[in-house]
Amino acid sequence: MNLPFIRSLMGDRFLHLLILIGVGLSFFVPFRPASWPAAIDWHTIITLSGLMLLTKGVEQSGYFDVLGRKMARRFVTERQLALFMVLAAALLSTFLTNDVALFIVVPLTLTLKKWCALPVNRMIIFEALAVNAGSLLTPIGNPQNILLWGRSGLSFPAFTLQMLPLALAMMATLLVLCWFCFPAKKLDFQSSDRTPSWQPLLVWSCLAFYIIFLAALEMNQELWGLVIVAVGFLLLARRVVFSVDWTLLLVFMAMFIDVHLLTQLPALNQSLSGVGALSNGQLWLTAIGLSQVISNVPSTILLLNYVPPSLLLAWAVNVGGFGLLPGSLANLIALRMAADRRIWWRFHLYSIPMLLWAAATGYGLLLILH
Repeated sequence: MNLPFIRSLMGDRFLHLLILIGVGLSFFVPFRPASWPAAIDWHTIITLSGLMLLTKGVEQSGYFDVLGRKMARRFVTERQLALFMVLAAALLSTFLTNDVALFIVVPLTLTLKKWCALPVNRMIIFEALAVNAGSLLTPIGNPQNILLWGRSGLSFPAFTLQMLPLALAMMATLLVLCWFCFPAKKLDFQSSDRTPSWQPLLVWSCLAFYIIFLAALEMNQELWGLVIVAVGFLLLARRVVFSVDWTLLLVFMAMFIDVHLLTQLPALNQSLSGVGALSNGQLWLTAIGLSQVISNVPSTILLLNYVPPSLLLAWAVNVGGFGLLPGSLANLIALRMAADRRIWWRFHLYSIPMLLWAAATGYGLLLILH
């Protein structure tokens, strides 16, 4: 029996809340448990499983310690390091998707605290905001853009160009905020007397597994890719498999089922039937508000049944990634990886003002452009 998994399961308050919400919703919609597995996006679950294994493999190899030590020596001030990490997260998210970017930058951030005193929670919060801002630029930056791009008929450059004004505005805002939230305090380098040890074989194996997994995703054979990665780690370093936070997958499954139940509510379906007749301002607020409750990817799927894949919808669901925790699944991934309960409420001190600013700025830009 995997005792760490059982302990994690028993102590996961967010998962317990999602289960209670699901139980509550079941009283108001037809009770059909047989339909719940189909409500889960298994592609997302399998992809997350592979990425968590690969990230944990690199982490267990000790390479993040080596990289973190080099970075701590390279940057002089806390502000410089924070700006670099935020820009790196945003840039990676534009082409590797927001989730993948977080699986790279957050573990690296967590190892940085071994080498210098850092406000790690604040930095992870900014990285979560950065991947939401950076990923909105390209058609492949996040799942909602992939959906909208497929429906829009636009070319890759054309879609990117229409998202550019909002992406620039959000990144500029984030960098200014980052400048003021991280002081120009000199980094206090620690543990300089020892060189961290790492396992080259495990690092290179992780790279090989990553290439295999990406190829499997490209060929729509993600399950086989996951099997290869999992078996590889079981043979090479079994501790990697048992160190992964597998309860995160249960959280995502519960979220998918809760969203499925929520969309079955007669009141919600009745209210959404009139979405096509809403004014631009009303649709803007509806898309952002709905994203806060059921996340921006399900909101995009739901709204595309009633409205075309317009620029307004694309901007609105991406803005909806800020704000409350459910706004974007990337928020959940980042905060879970931080493994600190205090980060959950601190996140909203930055994300909610960011949502309000993004909603006002984005709509203002739309009025200017059209």
